Order: sequence, then structure tokens, then C-alpha cells
Amino acid sequence: MSMARTSATFMLSIAGSLGILLGVNTVFAQEKPAKQLISQAQAVDPPLADSRLTVHTLLREDFFAGYLEGDMKRLARGEKNVEELLEKRPAQKANLLAWKASLAMFRATQANEKHNDEECKKKYQEALDLFSQAAKLTTGNDGVNPIMGGSYVMLLDRLPQEYRAAGWKRAYECYQGMWKQQSSVVQVLPVHLKGELLAGLTLTSIRTGHDQEAVEFIDKMTTLLHDTPYEAPAKKLKADPKSAAIDSITCVSCHDAGRIGPKLAALDKK
Repeated sequence: MSMARTSATFMLSIAGSLGILLGVNTVFAQEKPAKQLISQAQAVDPPLADSRLTVHTLLREDFFAGYLEGDMKRLARGEKNVEELLEKRPAQKANLLAWKASLAMFRATQANEKHNDEECKKKYQEALDLFSQAAKLTTGNDGVNPIMGGSYVMLLDRLPQEYRAAGWKRAYECYQGMWKQQSSVVQVLPVHLKGELLAGLTLTSIRTGHDQEAVEFIDKMTTLLHDTPYEAPAKKLKADPKSAAIDSITCVSCHDAGRIGPKLAALDKK
């Protein structure tokens, strides 16, 4: 069971507002709000030379600081570190291209919010191209589906309406791919990983008209996530699948185990 649990946790990334964490251990860490953890994150440069840390662990805090808190300085550092990691860890090219794609999609949302249609279109196409390149690679790709799916879930509603139908379809396909890998071990995943996976499955099913699947995943949430932050929005959706709770079902929690500091501390104890 421990091998299955470790494999499941490693393969599952950052869906639901990029909140599912890749490359973490399976400690059932205390759940905390995502923004709180970003604020508490280390300000020091990520140790890119430490091969014990996954590229996801090295990048995610700076990316989330930009996405969730508007810290463009940290986001720029994350962008620079992606390029350095492409040189230092070429075997992780697929995952790193997915991170670059996610950033391009975020830049598209920024352009859209400034009514710069040309730049928005350019950056969104860049994201699509990078995700396509990443999906074609057969190694170093454990995070491609989660990063892609999570990026769409987090950012798509901030993009022009014309992109949304196809985007939600891609997100749905990403989450279905993750579910195929994770369904047999979902019960043993940490609350955060379990919650964000099921929330993403629910949300993408609703947004793509797979209503019966959405009902089934809502039921799984109310059962498997009893007495967690995910239970209340799941119950609201169960009562009314079209309710405003759909906007609060993802990115409900985060956990320490995927952050650089706690991860290094855990590794140093071994």
C-alpha cells in the first residue's frame, strides 16, 4: 500500500488553482489556506542544485506567489528558474515546458484584464503550443496533466469567452487522465490531494455538461472528505449543482509537505 500511495502522490500535481502538490512525501500534513502558506514561504532563492527536490517543489512557491498574491518579483524568479532548470535537468523537459505554458496562460489573463487583445491571443497561443510540446514527451512528464488541468481551472474564467469551451474540454480530459491513475488509491491520499483532485473532477464535469459524472464526484467528496474544508461546498453543490459554490470548490487548502522548507527538513532527517 505504501508504494501505491507514494506513486499516487508523486504523479498528482497542482490542480484546482494549482493547489495539488507534486513530488511531495505522504505525510498527512496539517491543512492550511493556500495564500497563508504562500505568505509564509521562504524568501530565499530555491536551491536549484539540490537534486533531492523535484522541479515542481523548486518552482511552485514562486509561481503561486505571483498567481495568488500578485508578487511579480517572485514570479519573475520562477520564470528565470524554469530556464535554468531546463539546462540543469533536461530529463524534466516535459514538466518544465508545462510550467512555462502555465505562466504564458497567466500572462494572457493579465493582457486580457488590460484589454490588450493582441497580447492576450499571443500568450494564450504560446501556452497551447507549450502544453502541446510537453504532452508529446514521454519522460519527465508526471506533472503535465495536473499542471495543464490546474492552469485551466485557475485561469480560464479570466480569459475571453471564446477560449472557454475548448479550454474546459481540455481541463476535463486532464482530470480524467489523473482520475484513471488515481482512482484506485484516492482513499489513502492526503486530504489536500484528494480534495483538489475530486474538486477538479467535479468542476470540469459541470463546465463540460457531464452532469451525471459531476453528481458522482460530488457524492465522493461528501463521503471521502467528511469533516474537511471541502465538505461544505460539496454539500452546497449537491443541493444545487449550478450554485455559486462552484466558484469555491477548488483551492480550498494547501499543506506543508510540498513546500521547500518542510521538504528539505524531512529529507535532512533521513
